[in-house]
Amino acid sequence: MAIRAVFWDFGGVLTTSPFENFQRYEHEHGLPRDFLRTINATNPDTNAWARFERSELDLDAFDAAFEAESRAAGHPVPGRDVIRLLAGELRPEMVAALDRIRAAYRVACITNNVRAGEGPGMQVDADRAAAIQEVMARFEHVVESSRLGLRKPDPRIYRHACEVMAVAPEEVVYLDDLGVNLKPARELGMATIKVGDPDAALGELEGYLGIGLRGS
Repeated sequence: MAIRAVFWDFGGVLTTSPFENFQRYEHEHGLPRDFLRTINATNPDTNAWARFERSELDLDAFDAAFEAESRAAGHPVPGRDVIRLLAGELRPEMVAALDRIRAAYRVACITNNVRAGEGPGMQVDADRAAAIQEVMARFEHVVESSRLGLRKPDPRIYRHACEVMAVAPEEVVYLDDLGVNLKPARELGMATIKVGDPDAALGELEGYLGIGLRGS
């Protein structure tokens, strides 16, 4: 099938990765490298982070549950500290590409997020939250884990996005910075792009769409 839609992850795709903030926090607090990611990857469907993204925990409960999980791993970290690390900076080149794409293709966002901070981008700064909301307004639909009660990589969240956009998975290109989130999308039939270097990702996307996305 011909491509009709582009689905975007948010953090790590349209913004810089929160993992950069995680690493800085770990360095400043004397934690092992990738400690926070390890906590979030342990029991990935039932841990504090997963339950918070599905809105099964409120902020206070997440704060306590994450602290307990990290304490059991040897280094107690308040959950609220992690929330403060989630906000990234917008990537202008990705936003510009989104604008070019939405002139010719359907666009939606699938984001794992939490009911903390301001809006889908989980910003704690009001000014940055406003900038994020301007970008979010460009999408036809924003599928949020915290509202839907489903989170990536559950295949149901990708099917839901296809249903609300009225497209088949085979008609979609999906961008995410995590391979674990790309695998189920690919198994459903979507073309997938892992976003590390934004320029390289846009080059791949140009190949699928046949339009220029980089430069003026």
